Amino acid sequence: MPTPTPDPTRWLADLMATQQDLLKALAPPAARAAADPANALGPWMQAATAFTQWQHQALQQMTSRWTAAATAGAATRAVDRRFAADPWRQDPRFDGIAKAYLNQSEMLRKALDAAPLDERSKAQWSFVLRQVVDALSPANCLATNPEALQAALDSGGASLVEGTRLFMQDFAKGRVSMTDDKAFEVGRNVATSPGSVVFENELIQLVQYTPSTTKVHERPLLIVPPCINKFYILDLQPDNSFVGHAVAQGHTVFLVSWRNAGPEQGQLTWDDYLEQGVMQAVDVALAISRADRVNTLGFCVGGTLLASALAVMTARGDDKVASLTLLTTMLDFSDAGEIGLLVDEQSTVAREATIGQDGLLKGTELAQVFAALRANDLIWPYVVSGYLKGKAPPAFDLLFWNGDDTNLPGPMFCWYLRNTYLENKLRKPGATVQCGVPVDLGVVEVPAFLFSSREDHIVPWQTAYKSTELLGGEITFVLGASGHIAGVINPPARKKRNYWVGAIAPDADAWLEHARSEPGSWWPLWAGWLEKHAGALVAAPESAGNREFPVIEPAPGRYVKAKAA
Repeated sequence: MPTPTPDPTRWLADLMATQQDLLKALAPPAARAAADPANALGPWMQAATAFTQWQHQALQQMTSRWTAAATAGAATRAVDRRFAADPWRQDPRFDGIAKAYLNQSEMLRKALDAAPLDERSKAQWSFVLRQVVDALSPANCLATNPEALQAALDSGGASLVEGTRLFMQDFAKGRVSMTDDKAFEVGRNVATSPGSVVFENELIQLVQYTPSTTKVHERPLLIVPPCINKFYILDLQPDNSFVGHAVAQGHTVFLVSWRNAGPEQGQLTWDDYLEQGVMQAVDVALAISRADRVNTLGFCVGGTLLASALAVMTARGDDKVASLTLLTTMLDFSDAGEIGLLVDEQSTVAREATIGQDGLLKGTELAQVFAALRANDLIWPYVVSGYLKGKAPPAFDLLFWNGDDTNLPGPMFCWYLRNTYLENKLRKPGATVQCGVPVDLGVVEVPAFLFSSREDHIVPWQTAYKSTELLGGEITFVLGASGHIAGVINPPARKKRNYWVGAIAPDADAWLEHARSEPGSWWPLWAGWLEKHAGALVAAPESAGNREFPVIEPAPGRYVKAKAA
């Protein structure tokens, strides 16, 4: 039975009828209140209306050999990978649609730039505008995507049938698939570094990894990963495992595996994450290794937790840490990027009222926010390839990890949201009380290695650089190429990318101006730095744990395998 031909004109008419509601629904509260054409945003709203009118006209003209638009606007078509394939260039109708879409998108951006708004409101509206414009790309619609139409013709409609199947499959999962989930299994082909769980409580399991060298450094390395994702981003597969690399350098590695919070963890607080998480892990690592102190590493929010814990420990007189490594971590949240634009007093109060005392922040909510920051990388390409062209996504370990959501306790999340993103108190000495102690990051005087990624859309590198002004010890700052994850996970054997290193300067721009670029991975530089703080080499332990902390189960443990409910 032939596949019925979609009616693009009706589809677009329905879209026009709902677009204004979509714009208002996505807008931040302050911007939404300003959306009346009678006020300052009138020109922008008129431009948005013109955009929807153009869409309708574009589709009508396409069906009647719309060739005039093919030469309208710029003399050469802007480079955009959504429209880079031959079918877009070879057919003047689709070439015209792509050009007109890009021109109209630019018109909207310029109209917003000209609006008399404060910078924060303008940035909020810019985020909203990008979501809408990206969603309305002609590449995302079957009727205006020549590649999808050609695939349907070539397959006799089979691509549309398969696309429908993939859509229904994702609909049941509640998210757009970015990789073949069945290709990976935690503990089988990701998170496979050998080791043992040597401690657990209601919040963490502590993994001790098996040495791969006959000698190890006296002081162990404790890794605190983000609690908003699973730890195995640092142990994906043997050829790109940060954990495996550290073990191969002769370090006894302990790693915190955060529990995927369920209803029974719904009352846990930020202080619990410090006491039962970071500080408990430090104590266990020291008890097992019998070292005088431990080296520590925190990644993203794991770094924020780690730095806070070190400030609390120092205030208590606990000298248990020899060095601090922070990977893509913010301690000063004065410019938190686009995520910061989504946080305001009204939304924070709403969160505090619903989950601030008890409850969970679902991992799917965080995943949707992070995906929206890069919708043209993490949403729409998979919609087009999967639903319009009928192509299932290939297997990719990093994207499998990215889709493995993690819940957070509501009280912990609300404290973090208010005291960092909203009020930026962590940078101010004594402005927060954590575990009963007024926290001052300046008392953390251990040597610190700070790494950030130049294209990071979650932790802007200039903001990460501000940590150099807050910590009290000798600091090394390194800037890697690429983004939040790819910049960190850059094994030396692949000989990819580069990094910058230089002497600490008064601000980020001055630092970069005098920094030197080095090819390849930053991992060897960090390994050389860490070796200076790791102590003498001693015989590697013959087994994990000790009498006080016996082995509970093999790595990676139960906690990391639990799925968000």
